[in-house]
This record gives sequence, structure tokens and C-alpha cells, in this order.
Amino acid sequence: MCFSIFTRNMKIAIVGAGFAGLKLARRLNNKAGFEVLLIDRFNYHQFQPLFYQVATASLDASNVSFPLRKMFHNSRNVRIKMATVQSIDAVQNTLHTNIGSFGYDVLVLATGADTNFFGNAELANHCFPMKTTAEALRLRHKLIHNFEDALQITDPDQLQRLMTIVVVGGGPTGVELSGAIAEMKQYVLPKDYPDLDFSRMKIMLLEGSAKTLSAMSEKSSAESKAYLEKLGVDVQTSAQVSQYDGEHITLVDGRKIGTAMVIWAAGIKGNIPAGIDANLVARGNRIMVDQQNKVLKSNNIYALGDLAYMETPLYPHGHPQVANVAIGQAALLANNLQKMALGKPAEAYEYLDKGSMATIGRHLAVVDVPKPKLHFKGFLAWLIWMGLHLFLLVGVKNRIQVFINWMYNYFTYDQSLRLIFKEFYDQEPSAAAPSKLP
Repeated sequence: MCFSIFTRNMKIAIVGAGFAGLKLARRLNNKAGFEVLLIDRFNYHQFQPLFYQVATASLDASNVSFPLRKMFHNSRNVRIKMATVQSIDAVQNTLHTNIGSFGYDVLVLATGADTNFFGNAELANHCFPMKTTAEALRLRHKLIHNFEDALQITDPDQLQRLMTIVVVGGGPTGVELSGAIAEMKQYVLPKDYPDLDFSRMKIMLLEGSAKTLSAMSEKSSAESKAYLEKLGVDVQTSAQVSQYDGEHITLVDGRKIGTAMVIWAAGIKGNIPAGIDANLVARGNRIMVDQQNKVLKSNNIYALGDLAYMETPLYPHGHPQVANVAIGQAALLANNLQKMALGKPAEAYEYLDKGSMATIGRHLAVVDVPKPKLHFKGFLAWLIWMGLHLFLLVGVKNRIQVFINWMYNYFTYDQSLRLIFKEFYDQEPSAAAPSKLP
């Protein structure tokens, strides 16, 4: 499908303002020949890698969120709609939303991924996910309120459930969240609740595979487990969860653990809007695309980031669902769309892995760099992790605020955002969560 900037503007509809959607919109901002419509169910961009710090009261939600409209104050061609996508009409080139329908020449789906409960309704109803700013806040409120409730409890079994926190999933999110809660136990909670015996508090990390951080090197996996255990986290690998009724979590091997809070970080699935051919949906609920990110059997629909399943020589089973992939695909698509407008051929995408990292706590982190093959751990890895995340944050003000918060926490061993808002606490996880599709 070719366009010419000398005939009319190309209408680009971008669904989702995550890493991929926002990158694409910013690359096309004020570019001649394009009219860009950016659609998201929120009016802000969310920086997901730091959600765990919002959930554990280290950062305010505004520190990891940035207003979309502010980014495009001086834009001549990017317009923003806060809407929920209902369906796609690929024949009529129309996107249907809750606020109306919008035509497009090119549709770009960057709707990201949602928590995957693998079809288990009971887990979805009772576990706490952490894929949005609102979910991170709701998790924080529940976490803190459990200790408020514990002050009034005399029954030992019920008290133990309130003081037992289970994190399911040993990937970066689960590891980072477990470490942050363990540091709260060590430095903050005993001062807030001197009437509670925190030697009774249990933090458990359950991972279904044989190791934590399974996508990283063997060194990183082993070191992350050792760091967590040093912080007092009970790490259990090859521990698969089958049920959770709100009071007891049941493992596949029949073991039961009493807990009033289960945080689910065990998997993700793509957010696919209605109108996409079911035959094009791959493992993980991802849409199959070619190496230009064009949806297979489509002329003008593209999918980016976590939503896209692209097989390449280096990644025959699809790319990892990480921010660098989403950003890279969006940057290349922006260039390809400009080439298309001029009638030039598009380039193919391939992911060049620059490394992976995870932080477990103060001075505790692991970093893997593939070329040259390097591994860092401890304080140096922790500094690398902080520097990269500050760089990736949107907005100078957000970077300054996050840096100040980190320095304050580092020197005071404290977090200052342990606030409870009843409207979050009073709702069940699933009932409170809005529609996941932008």
C-alpha cells in the first residue's frame, strides 16, 4: 500500500500509548504527510518497569505516569482520544470505539499485554495483578491495610494469613517486588506497627520453573535467588499454583499456604481487539506479523511490541516481550511509513539484544550483557539499573522526582507514601480493574 505526500496525508491510527505506541507517535510528530490519531483508555503514559515501586510506596503514581497531551502541545499533526477500542473493521478501514468510529489508512496496534491467569477464574478474582498504575496503587493499599487489620486480630491463624504475602512468578517483576516488600519488612513496617511481631511476617516467592529469572543467565538466576533469601524471602521453585480462594493458596502438589494476599506476576497475554482473524493469533495471545510488523494477510494493519509475534532467523519463536523490542519496532515502523509515503521499500526488523537486568534491593541487582559477554552483580549492577531506568522515563520532571525519591529512600531507609484510599481498598481486584484494551 503506497501513498504520496503530494496527493494527501496518510491517516495513521495508533491504538495504545505504551512504549511502542508513544515512540511511533513521537517519531511521526510534525512530519509532513501524516495525520496521527493516538488512542488510549488513559490520558497518560505509564512506565511499567517501576510499578513495583509504586506498589511498595517508594514512588508516587505521578512519578511513573506522564500526560499524553502535554507531550504534544506543539504538535501540528498528532491528536489524542481517550477511548476504549471495541472492534476493528478491516474491510472498511474503520476503528470502532466507545466514543465513536474513526477511519484510517494505516492502523497500528500497540495495545501491549495484560495479566495472564491461564483461564483460572478463581485466581483472577482473588489475586492482585500489577499491569497498570491503578493496579499498583490498589496493591499498595491492600498491602498496607492488611497490617492495619492485623492490629485488631486475636485469632493466630487469621493473623498469620494477614502477615503472609505470596508473590507468584519469578521473573523480573516478581523478583523485584519480593525484594522491595522484604526491605519494607526490614526497615519500615516495624516502625509503623510496633505492636506487631514482624518475625511472624512471611514473604514467599513461588516460581513454576526450576529457577528465578529464567530468561537471564545461570549466574543471574542463582544470584537473584541468593539475594532474595538474604533479604528473608522464602523462594520456592518448581512450585505451580492451582487455586486461591482468598484465604489459602493451593499448589499443584497439594500443599496449602494460608495468606490474605497473593500478587500475580506469573504471565502475560496480548490484548487483541475484536476484528483480528483468530487464525493469526499465536502462543501468548500475540498477533502474527512479518518482519515489517505488518499483520499477516493484511495490507495496512500493524502490530508492535508485546502484541506482535514475529519469527526471525535470530528469534524463530518470537521476540522477548520487553520494552527495547517495542521501542525498536516502533522506531523502524516510523521510518518505514515515511519510506512508504515516498514509494520506497520498507526495511525488515531484527532485535539486537543489548542486555537484561533486574534489581532485588538496595545494592543488589544483576545485569547480563550478551556482546561482549559480561555479567555484573551487586552495587555496580544496581547503579546501571538505576541509570537506565532514569534515562527511559518520560519527562525531565519525572526523572528529577524519581531521582530525589531514590536518594531520600537511600539515606533515610524510608518511604513516605503509605496512604490508604478507601475507594481502592474496598474493591476486589477483578471488579476494580477497568477494561484492559485501550
